[in-house]
Amino acid sequence: MGVQEIPTIVEALRRAFDAGRTRPLAWRRKQLLRMRVLLKENETTLAEALRRDLGRSRFESWVCEFQMLEREIDHALKHLGAWTRPERVATPLQLQPASSQIRRDPLGVVLVIAPWNFPVQLALGPLIPSLAAGNCVVIKPSEVASATSAVLAELLPRYLDTACVRVVEGAVPETTALLEQRFDHVFYTGGEQVGRVVMAAAARHLTPVTLELGGKSPVIVDQRVRIKVAARRIAWGKTMNAGQACVAPDYVLVHQSRRAELLEELQDAFRRFFGDDPMRSPDLARIVNDRHFDRLMGLLEGQVVHFGGQHDRESRYVAPTVLLDVDPASPVMREEIFGPILPVLTWNTLDEAIRFVVERPKPLALYLFSDDPGVQERVLTSTTSGGVGINQTIMHLAVPDLPFGGVGASGIGAYHGKAGFDTFSHARSVLTRGTRFDPDVVYPPMSPFKEKWARRLL
Repeated sequence: MGVQEIPTIVEALRRAFDAGRTRPLAWRRKQLLRMRVLLKENETTLAEALRRDLGRSRFESWVCEFQMLEREIDHALKHLGAWTRPERVATPLQLQPASSQIRRDPLGVVLVIAPWNFPVQLALGPLIPSLAAGNCVVIKPSEVASATSAVLAELLPRYLDTACVRVVEGAVPETTALLEQRFDHVFYTGGEQVGRVVMAAAARHLTPVTLELGGKSPVIVDQRVRIKVAARRIAWGKTMNAGQACVAPDYVLVHQSRRAELLEELQDAFRRFFGDDPMRSPDLARIVNDRHFDRLMGLLEGQVVHFGGQHDRESRYVAPTVLLDVDPASPVMREEIFGPILPVLTWNTLDEAIRFVVERPKPLALYLFSDDPGVQERVLTSTTSGGVGINQTIMHLAVPDLPFGGVGASGIGAYHGKAGFDTFSHARSVLTRGTRFDPDVVYPPMSPFKEKWARRLL
């Protein structure tokens, strides 16, 4: 597909939408069911593409991509009728006889720009609410995950309505050409820098955007917590997809009294997960390409490695690594790490830990490990983040009824479940009045008498 074909593709989708093809609930349900069949029938093919792109095991791909998508599809199918049903709202007495309702209308033609780190879930995840809401969609997979992009481009036309869903492969030229088109919504998942480009391009058409970005997601570890459990859950969150996740724990703030124990339990957790030589483990994914590998090596320069640190550029392997005595001004504490590297810092008072978090850009996720309800509430009321996991990392994404999205520099807008349906819908206000009663008291010409009664009636 050439860049020159993109305007024709978008125009064809707009004609299909304007013809009403996507509005029937039967069409929407069919597309969602077909997506579920696609995932079931092609799990092996998709998992192999993900292994080629990211060195990821089939089970990890099932956990963080396929089963999450299946859950979202089932949730949408279960609630689609309720989501699309007009909502009656109260009408002021002065407007009676009348009725008021909110209708959820599809937006039109939507562009979804997907990233490389979870290239199936983050391409199809936004597609689920887009179709549930009745839109036509262009999917732009990431060229960095080239094997997965090719598989999606092959599979989606075989299962979904090609008059309403199209895949555009390519790199910067294709993305640029897409952003030159007029869409009714642009949904982008990726980094802040490209997010600014997407938002600026959308602004030329006054197109609303959803930006799922990222940032540095902190972990606060209280002294009142089961350290072994905390360490295992932090280690799991940090090494899922080799740490290449926008909600991966980015650094740990642990109470000084529990630091030694946490370090010991983290090391033990990594050893239990991946053995004495993680490079030989089939369960630890690889860094996506040489550029990102070199970036991680740059972040390690000059750091104190407590354990881990081994790496191999040829296979793009980076061992689970814990850093100590990290300067908060160093690049590893200023940039999103996106790899299996975990700085550990300490605090003595909860105020100190909270201040460290709030003085930095608002994170996409914040994690707290504490069994103290008072500490939990204090952290929740004193910080801001896209989402929160208390005594768990990452898995808040797996709850369909919890909106997923950022705040501030970590993103704009949210999706998953009803939040996703609302993102890709327009809440259309409808007032319906009868015509039998139409007092002229509100109509010109006005007089003192009419004004007096209008003020009383209105």
